[in-house]
Amino acid sequence: MSQLVSIDTSEGVRTIRWNRPEKKNALLREMYTAAAEAIETGETDREVRVFVLGGTPGLFTAGNDLIDFMEAPPHIGGSGDMPPVERFMRALMTAKKPIIAEVDGLAIGIGTTLLMHCDLAYASDNAAFKTPFVDLALAPEFASSLYFPARLGRSAASDLLMLGSTWDAARAKEAGLIADVFPSAEISSEVRKRALILATKSPGALRTAKALMQAPEEPAEDRMAREGGLFAEMLSSPEFAEAAAAFMERRAPDFSKFG
Repeated sequence: MSQLVSIDTSEGVRTIRWNRPEKKNALLREMYTAAAEAIETGETDREVRVFVLGGTPGLFTAGNDLIDFMEAPPHIGGSGDMPPVERFMRALMTAKKPIIAEVDGLAIGIGTTLLMHCDLAYASDNAAFKTPFVDLALAPEFASSLYFPARLGRSAASDLLMLGSTWDAARAKEAGLIADVFPSAEISSEVRKRALILATKSPGALRTAKALMQAPEEPAEDRMAREGGLFAEMLSSPEFAEAAAAFMERRAPDFSKFG
């Protein structure tokens, strides 16, 4: 495991942190590999309920270390071994458990685009978001040209992806890129608080809600039918039985025995 990525698992939360502050947490292949492994193993670990992805105090990530990145660039659909950055992004994109991003300070390039593949993203009041792909004569990456216009609207997406503007936390929240903003000194504790809340919820219900929100767009009637079928199916699940019993007994439900 790379020393440039710190991984801690406690109380159902696996926290993955970039740990290369002397280089503004610029990402190396070994860092992507370590983070990918942490997500992949966490997906099959019953003790892990939620992932948090963050950096060091005041620094999320300055994006890819360009020298290291050019030695193994992404090759979607190509042959050969999957580059570490692609392995990490695929782990992030396909994770069934909730993922929270904790952005404190710089979020450059992939530091911003990966937020589209997290379920929740929070930022500190000193966060800065920038996607300089066009400035580097490159194309947008990892479906950002799909997710940014859908989430932010065409004009705001162009402001990031084409103009290369730098957004502060207030602008990012206004646009819907992040859920909320906290003082830098408080963001870790605020994110941890929310991760612990998620960790106590029904894992089956969380997976279902996430899968529904990630599903391709479809007519409202079709989505209602899909939701209704799942709703009816889950009424007979052990997790619902526990939730119902807890409600009747006026206690908090205990989903710890469910994976």
